[in-house]
Amino acid sequence: MHKVTPIRTLDRSYKSAINILHGRRRPERPTAGPGGQTPGSIPEAKGKPDIRGIPSIVGMRQWLHEIGHSTTDVDKLNIVHVAGTKGKGSTCAFIEVFLRTFGERTGFPRKTGLYTSPHLIYPEERIRINFQPIGRDLFAKYFFEVWEVLSKDDGTSRTLPRYLQLMALVSFHAFIKEGVDAAIFETHHGGEYDATNIIEHPVATVVTTLGMDHVKQLGPTLENIAWHKAGIFKEGAHAFSSIQEDSAAEVLRARASEKHTTVQFVENDPSLPLDSPQMKPDVQRMNSSVALAVARHFLEEKAPKDGMPLSSSDISRAVDRFSWPGRFQRIEEGMFTWYLDGAHNDMSISKAAEWFIETTKDQSAPHERILIFSQITEQRDATVVLERLASTLSTIRIHHVIFTIYDPQQDFSSTSAVASNSEVKPQEIFVDIWKKYQPESHVLCEPNVQAALKSARQIGEKAGGMHTLITGSQHLVGAVLFAFNHDKPQP
Repeated sequence: MHKVTPIRTLDRSYKSAINILHGRRRPERPTAGPGGQTPGSIPEAKGKPDIRGIPSIVGMRQWLHEIGHSTTDVDKLNIVHVAGTKGKGSTCAFIEVFLRTFGERTGFPRKTGLYTSPHLIYPEERIRINFQPIGRDLFAKYFFEVWEVLSKDDGTSRTLPRYLQLMALVSFHAFIKEGVDAAIFETHHGGEYDATNIIEHPVATVVTTLGMDHVKQLGPTLENIAWHKAGIFKEGAHAFSSIQEDSAAEVLRARASEKHTTVQFVENDPSLPLDSPQMKPDVQRMNSSVALAVARHFLEEKAPKDGMPLSSSDISRAVDRFSWPGRFQRIEEGMFTWYLDGAHNDMSISKAAEWFIETTKDQSAPHERILIFSQITEQRDATVVLERLASTLSTIRIHHVIFTIYDPQQDFSSTSAVASNSEVKPQEIFVDIWKKYQPESHVLCEPNVQAALKSARQIGEKAGGMHTLITGSQHLVGAVLFAFNHDKPQP
């Protein structure tokens, strides 16, 4: 008798999906400079081409077709496409909650999809249906339906999607399979060459506040960045934008004209609640105003014509329900109050600091103010970010500062979720910067996030209360939220 060799089956578990995803990360993103390999060129401020690495959009249409979907299938999701430097996630979440709240009252949209990047703790947070991250079983199911097709050995030389390309493909696949009838897609970094820009006929496009971030990929000027972000503009789709600096606004108008559309710059909307905590700081009022203008336009275009418009009660209820973890997030823990914001560039870090100042300046209890800061990145200069943070916070007294370390490639399914990294910028440099602004602060350097939180709690217990701002990185905030969920102090 011949011995039968068992057929090896693919492990289609959630953990296996995550391991494959991590294996698809590229070591570094392409940066500006001559001689790069790319099918496209990007104009500098002076109009000269500046060649970059291979754009993320390359291969996306082919892969989408291979997994059984056309760009027409994508268009049927009724997509709002959002780019920008700051406020993208919050704006996306506001659009989603306005549409979801309207749909619960009227029946349309029945099911919303929300794709954002990055995640705070687990990758499935990036793909949400009716705002809830899809379940791990469903994530694994849709992941392997995509991966098995794209990675099959058919004797040809295959190029496989990288991490973000793969996540975008899984999101398109999941939303199509789940019958989503309104989807909000956030770009990853740029716009023109972003993997999500295979969306050909969005209902609307959005550019949130622009600033100098990801300069190595999108710069060197604000005008360059505006050019990239406006690459999502499409003919036949009305474009919306936050109020921008004049030079950036000029680029957005020019690109809208190129795409045979118009861009509307949105002012603060007076119909939004005045005293809602969700409208603080003011940047959230702007994000919400843009989102409300987009939601109204979406419903004019797609809602049943005999339906009612977005009502004042819809708006009020949606704002009350709004939440976006890790962005201007406040957590009460007895006599401890934590303020979490994933700000990671000098523009956003100022807003986080201003929010903390405004929120804590009138507190009656004499609680200690604590700052927990960390940033580990090759994409920007962490010292510049800390300088801006220290300068903005100099108007109030910060009693204690804790510099810590997180793992920038953290995997919260493993025990090394918040481990230290020996290659990070020495914390002594952070200490020197901080001491220039508030030399009286008590400064600690902790090896990981758990130790930083433990120190903050000990300080708060001794003082009878504390207000702690945690900022500098979304990875830091994600590690803190993970620790809150898994390491809560016992009563």
